[in-house]
Amino acid sequence: MKNSDLKTWGARAAAWSADYLDSLRDRPVRPATRPGDVRASLPAAPPMEAESVETVFADFESLVVPHMTNWQHPRFFAYFPANSSPPSVLAEWLTATLAAQCMLWQTSPAGTEMETHVLDWLRQMTGIGEGWHGVIQGGAGLATLSAILTARDKALDWQSKEAGLFGQKRLRIYASSHTHSSVEKAVFLSGIGRDNLVKIAADDEGAMKPDALQAAIDADRAAGHIPCAVVAVLGSTGVGVSDRLTEILPIARAEGLFSHVDAAWAGSALICPELRDFARGIELADSVVMNPHKWLMTNFDCSAHFVKSVDDFKKTMSITPAYLMTQDADDITDYSQMTMELGRRFRALKLWFVIRCYGVSGLQKIIRDHVRWTAELADRLAATQGFEITSPPRLGLFSFRIRPATVSDGEALDALNAKLVDAINGDGTLYLTQTVHDGRYVIRVSVGTTATTADDIDIVYKKIVELAEPLQRI
Repeated sequence: MKNSDLKTWGARAAAWSADYLDSLRDRPVRPATRPGDVRASLPAAPPMEAESVETVFADFESLVVPHMTNWQHPRFFAYFPANSSPPSVLAEWLTATLAAQCMLWQTSPAGTEMETHVLDWLRQMTGIGEGWHGVIQGGAGLATLSAILTARDKALDWQSKEAGLFGQKRLRIYASSHTHSSVEKAVFLSGIGRDNLVKIAADDEGAMKPDALQAAIDADRAAGHIPCAVVAVLGSTGVGVSDRLTEILPIARAEGLFSHVDAAWAGSALICPELRDFARGIELADSVVMNPHKWLMTNFDCSAHFVKSVDDFKKTMSITPAYLMTQDADDITDYSQMTMELGRRFRALKLWFVIRCYGVSGLQKIIRDHVRWTAELADRLAATQGFEITSPPRLGLFSFRIRPATVSDGEALDALNAKLVDAINGDGTLYLTQTVHDGRYVIRVSVGTTATTADDIDIVYKKIVELAEPLQRI
């Protein structure tokens, strides 16, 4: 394939992409694929000779696409959104064409300065205040790991980078019982150890109890341990609960602990001023992560990590062999010096395209629609006999279950709701996922796909009720 062939095949790929997105409503959200089906259709050995693009593209259409879960489907209500949009797709094409390595300013001046600027736009859009420095990470998990590593080194007065953790006192990390698994992963990958992640009890609203946090810190100091960091959550994965930052972060600050806020999903809602109440106090944090690739119409991967002290992150992350030295670097940001990654894609370009092509008001409208439709769908299910809302709408997320009068609480009810999830996802009209909340098996509804409309919400309601009806008669 020659460079000139991109004109033909680029046009064909663009046409295919537009047709695919337009056809999503006619496709099942999730394929009826069984484990091993895809590999069984592929040759065991790689081709020795070049194959035509025509052949490869045809195989893409026949062997790949039918077996993909369609994440951009307007009735994808599972997990959390992993959004896309036409301007973001276009920018991804251009990013791939440029194929820049954005590790240093000198390897990509525009890439570096665009990243700085577009994240300052996002800072302004979300209202998180002054004093933040942004960097785009591959995902919230990487941002959280970077924060935990920085907190670790800072707590040990920057000695661990050279000496490691051998002979050190136990470091302790404090997080909500609703914390994401990525926090747990960051704690054990950092060498701190899973046993030193202290899960703080939550109140009836799912928020970390400040008195329990203070008691845990006091107990660890008395035991000779080193309290290291507090990780707060805004919009938990399960049912969207949030810690009250105005109560939690002052404790961290008073105790000299590093604080990180995981707002991976819910952070995008901060672009709407009327939705910011759940994030009051965020300006007290040392580190905040939010994912435009979840709810701001931007293709994965694009995770916005805001930090108060660039120097702290550089102390932990930077290593500069001679070949990475930048001349006259005093006024230059080299993002590879404050992240885990050396190799970095030009991720800022797609966010720049999205913000400009939608405008802040356009992005706000999409999120406001999603939040309103979520509440309306929850209200309709709550008013339907045999349905129970198990966690209230929080932004674009709520949970429910069916509860027939003939089935008591317990394993039988859990099994019945599991059957409903299987029936819904087997039907293909929509896609939902489950979680366990307050010891109960519940079904999550996460509204956030770019192409979702009010009509889709109506279809989802009718389909859930239709598939639940035979189970309600058990």
